[in-house]
Amino acid sequence: MSLNRMVALFNEWLWQEQYWLPPGIRWQDIEMKDKDGRFPLPRDLLITLPLAFAFIALRYVFERIIAIPFSKYLGVKDRIRIRAPSVPKLDAFYEHNQVVSLGRQCGLSQRKIQTWFRHRRNQDRPSNTKKFCEASWRFVFYLVSFTAGLGSLIDTPWFWDHKECWRGYPKQPVADAHYWYYILELSFYLSLLLSVSVDVKRKDFKEQVVHHIATIFLIGFSYSANYVRVGTLVMLVHDSSDFLLESAKMFHYAVWTTTCDSLFVIFAVVFLVTRLVVFPCRIVHTTMVVSREFFQPFFGYYFFNVLLLVLQALHIFWAYLILRMVYKFVFTGKVERDERSDEESEVDEHEEEEPEGKEGERNCEQRKETINSKLTSLANNCVLNNLTNQRNLNSRLRKAR
Repeated sequence: MSLNRMVALFNEWLWQEQYWLPPGIRWQDIEMKDKDGRFPLPRDLLITLPLAFAFIALRYVFERIIAIPFSKYLGVKDRIRIRAPSVPKLDAFYEHNQVVSLGRQCGLSQRKIQTWFRHRRNQDRPSNTKKFCEASWRFVFYLVSFTAGLGSLIDTPWFWDHKECWRGYPKQPVADAHYWYYILELSFYLSLLLSVSVDVKRKDFKEQVVHHIATIFLIGFSYSANYVRVGTLVMLVHDSSDFLLESAKMFHYAVWTTTCDSLFVIFAVVFLVTRLVVFPCRIVHTTMVVSREFFQPFFGYYFFNVLLLVLQALHIFWAYLILRMVYKFVFTGKVERDERSDEESEVDEHEEEEPEGKEGERNCEQRKETINSKLTSLANNCVLNNLTNQRNLNSRLRKAR
């Protein structure tokens, strides 16, 4: 079988009407003329891949020209870390995560090996400047996206009446503003997925990857199946709290504690309301219940709602982390570090290493002698003070007599 024939069979299977359209509707029924407006087609999404790489390049320029100088202006300071000295054998074991017989091979004590690995691990941790740059890039995008999205949707009928999301479905034209809203959002999340290996890794790294993948599938499928109206509402709800979170992170790295705490409280309220109330009670209810007033369920209906429920599960997980931070804020009076953040080794970077061998034993004996002499001196002082006090007391008694 030729390659062209295989591709034709795949396209014929992929674009079967029962997958994408409600029962009783065919592709010919939703064809539009140019004067009727733009109808969303899957091939429109091909432009998102080059745009994703353009976002990565733009982010690189933004971080170096704007974010880094701005971080210095706000007073972001990187933690000073002790660089691990170059020990080829230790480097090899560190890269392969194997620690076997290192003491005999390198001629180092267990204490020195542990210290080396601690310094080497902290050396790979991202600096506050890197975290600030990442947060500022996302803040700018989410703020612009939310502002533009709200401006393009506030005058639409489905923004106020969610039944309008399905009236006339699937033959619904897409405005140019909503087309670009979709394309830029999808391109941005593609860029986040492509750069996830070099971004700051947090405790919810796996959940973030699942979120990006689910979001990409959700945006791509909803556009191809012309769920654009409800899809724009989903994106707007997510953007409404994301820029608040990123701004709180920026001020956290700059140690503007009061500003960070205030923004975090506002973010927590907006997140809990939009993700745990508005999203499930309005948007998910619209896609699962209200839509059935206009068409019978089909594959696209179930697939779209499953993706929305995956997002809702992630919302519940993140709401749990946020409520933990709110609990700490209420009882300690300040916002603790990001529950998802990676942390440094909890050791004093300037601690002295324990001496070893005969020299170590000699130093230990000297310390013991010093401590004993200080205790003896303290005891003598106490005895002298007691004797002095006793003499003073006896002299006073004689004078009284």
